[in-house]
Amino acid sequence: MLILLSIQSNLNAQKILDKVIAKIGGELILFSEIEEQFSLVSQRQGGEIPDEARCEIVQNQIITKLILNQSRLDSIEVSDIEVEAQLDARFEQILKYMQDDESQFVAYYGQSIAETKEQFREDLKNQLLVERMQASIVADATVTPNEVKEFFGSIPKDSLPYFNSEVEVAEIVYPPKLNDEQKAIAQNKLAEIRAEIVAGGNFEELAKKHSDDPGSGQLGGDLGWQRRGTFVPEFEAAAYNLEIGEMSDLVESQFGFHLLRLEGRRGNSVNVKHILIKPEITKEDLNKAANVLDSLKNLLNIDSLSFSKAVKKFSDENEQSYSNDGFMLNPSTGNTFFEIKDLDPDVYFTLDTMEINQVSSPIEYRAPTGEVSYKIVKLISRTNPHSANLEQDYSKIRTACLEQKKGKFVNDWVLDKIDETFIEIDPSYNVCPNLQALLYNEDDLK
Repeated sequence: MLILLSIQSNLNAQKILDKVIAKIGGELILFSEIEEQFSLVSQRQGGEIPDEARCEIVQNQIITKLILNQSRLDSIEVSDIEVEAQLDARFEQILKYMQDDESQFVAYYGQSIAETKEQFREDLKNQLLVERMQASIVADATVTPNEVKEFFGSIPKDSLPYFNSEVEVAEIVYPPKLNDEQKAIAQNKLAEIRAEIVAGGNFEELAKKHSDDPGSGQLGGDLGWQRRGTFVPEFEAAAYNLEIGEMSDLVESQFGFHLLRLEGRRGNSVNVKHILIKPEITKEDLNKAANVLDSLKNLLNIDSLSFSKAVKKFSDENEQSYSNDGFMLNPSTGNTFFEIKDLDPDVYFTLDTMEINQVSSPIEYRAPTGEVSYKIVKLISRTNPHSANLEQDYSKIRTACLEQKKGKFVNDWVLDKIDETFIEIDPSYNVCPNLQALLYNEDDLK
């Protein structure tokens, strides 16, 4: 939605009579840019904001243009291929909101996708240049343990954050193995469907009737426009090797057996329809999977096998935790700590009675795709609710300390560059005290 708001605000801003309000080196700040940002902030805050907010917006724009100007002086590069890839990704996200209906896009924005991309290509390239220059400025920012301690000591005791109980958890996810009989039944069923289509049957109607993919099945198998890298490798390889209108042979993936038909190709994106037939997972298959993990749990609890080795040997490679030594990552924070409310109830209730380093019995687990698997979990650590302290929260405090240092790096860099960069601002903004403080030192103000 932020992408949509940003584009719409920009289009509206262009209706305003424009003028240059600031020059920073070789870069310009336009009146329409400030009004666009002012409108966007107003929408985000759900109401009117004071006119003084424009002073802060102008300051942020000056800093951005200062960094952009320096990126050009330092010959920072962003390739056209990178810009196009970013443009494609962003516009495909917009189209998803519109069910891939390009006519709806034209009706909403008043111009074609190609015209809108052309309009924002330079803005996006500048944004990438600024990000790359900022990364260069803070590249050498590091913190020592003493700096972390000093940072923590500078926080007033009554301002220390309070952390709820958190746990670190590692997991091994083990999907049940398909038996050969059920795989053969699924293959034969899909082969019969393919033969019916070749004989004149309707692909879409057969997808609605037979496909085990509930999302696309009810849409006649339609998966919409998708970028390269969206599908699992076997499916993607088949999709990108088809000609438009061509139907594939049977394709096996981790989800079952697929029949694909390519509907369209647009750059690095394809529009594919498919019919999925999943082999049935029997009760016996589920029991075997649970038994494997139960035996594995016993080995782990008596230290006959390291958890790390067990992850690589038994866990599902498609799970995020597989590449993280079994550790589950909290998607909300990006670290390995979970508050109780962030865990699935089955995992929470299992952990509630466990000791540190204990491995659980098998837990039934339903993957986002709907398949049933089993997992065992190991409780790595548990904290009680507490005020922040260095012993329990060092990694979080270190991250906050490093971010503060990066901010100081950028702030110091900006103040240095302002002194050596030509900057001219429209006199109407002389009423902004923050701009005076930014652009002039104390002696200049006297």
